[in-house]
Amino acid sequence: MTTIHAPLPELERFIRDGIPLARAMDLRIAAFDGDRLVMTAPLAPNINDKGCAFGGSLASLMTVACWALVEARLRERGLDCDVFVADSTVRYLDPVWDDLRAEATLAPGAAWEPFFATLESRGRARADFACMVPGTGGKPAATLDARFVAKRRA
Repeated sequence: MTTIHAPLPELERFIRDGIPLARAMDLRIAAFDGDRLVMTAPLAPNINDKGCAFGGSLASLMTVACWALVEARLRERGLDCDVFVADSTVRYLDPVWDDLRAEATLAPGAAWEPFFATLESRGRARADFACMVPGTGGKPAATLDARFVAKRRA
């Protein structure tokens, strides 16, 4: 992973200022290399009654990480769009006992160029994304498969 690109501190502020849940969860953008965005959150504000990460926090973290990946790529191109999740599936595979970390990428088989070409020609585009929270032994603790839509603002 390379160093965070210049627009990401601004994107992180936008997320934390505009989404009260993100601020309460203490979400942070840890890394972005153009293809993968890593978002983190401390365990303490995201804990459940068992002492591990709350499932809703894991789902929110992964959703916001994918959303932020789309936003970061759009901002790199100077595109002003509304981005929203169209659908998603979350799988909880193992408890998370440490600080939270989500790694968002395009889903296998998806590509940025068709997304941007469609956005250019139609003013709206969608793409599939995958996100995972790393667990122990190299296996994911949670995963999210989601479709996000970007729509150019008028």
